[in-house]
Amino acid sequence: MAKKEDGIVETVKTVVYALLIAGIFRSLFFQPFWIPSGSMKDTLLVGDFLFVNKMAYGYSQYSCPFSFCPIDGRILGAEPERGDVVVFRHPVNNSDFIKRVIGLPGDRIQMKDGQLFINGEPAPQEPDGTFTEVFAKQGSVGNFPQCENGGVGIGATCEKSRYVETLPNGRQHKILNIRDSRSDDTQVFTVPADHYFFMGDNRDNSTDSRVSQAAGGVGFVPFENLIGRADRIMFSSAGKSMLYFWTWRSDRFFKGIE
Repeated sequence: MAKKEDGIVETVKTVVYALLIAGIFRSLFFQPFWIPSGSMKDTLLVGDFLFVNKMAYGYSQYSCPFSFCPIDGRILGAEPERGDVVVFRHPVNNSDFIKRVIGLPGDRIQMKDGQLFINGEPAPQEPDGTFTEVFAKQGSVGNFPQCENGGVGIGATCEKSRYVETLPNGRQHKILNIRDSRSDDTQVFTVPADHYFFMGDNRDNSTDSRVSQAAGGVGFVPFENLIGRADRIMFSSAGKSMLYFWTWRSDRFFKGIE
């Protein structure tokens, strides 16, 4: 009987140790993140679940789990690249955001008639059909999507024009268009040293670096606010809860993020 009890105790210890190691590994290297809004469609959909690679750029003040990390956080990591999808802390309200890196330190960024210009050169856009989704409440928040084809009824098809945008480094990603908006034409933004310019792929439904922090936008984001890079979707659910298995989007499980 004693041997059996010893075996049970050892099993419990093994499980506890495994959970502790997994927790430490997660806090050091990865952070879970749910997509709450449609600002990154169709790259990321409401209800996508992913792990953020906290070591991609070294440790920042928001990704470092230790009290002795330096303020600038530049430990072992590389610089963010144009086109990376990154989770970061909002410079003013400290909430977590996920957007795409568009501008690097020193870049000049401008939008003209819905087209992106980087350092005076246009980023080519090629038509890529239409992105469609059902007009219905999405995710735990229950927001309705915005549609290019006007006001449609619940359950109807919501459409947005889709394009493939090519950045100067050759990285390509898909962007969506809903309407002519104020953020389609902007001033020239010059990115300060150690800061980055972020935009959402769903261009007309993204409050990003095109909007100043004073107006509730993201503005320029300092390096120390970066949490990590999003590389792969692990799980996805179109329902209000992940327990609604009939709403799981299995085609998005383990999908790489471009």
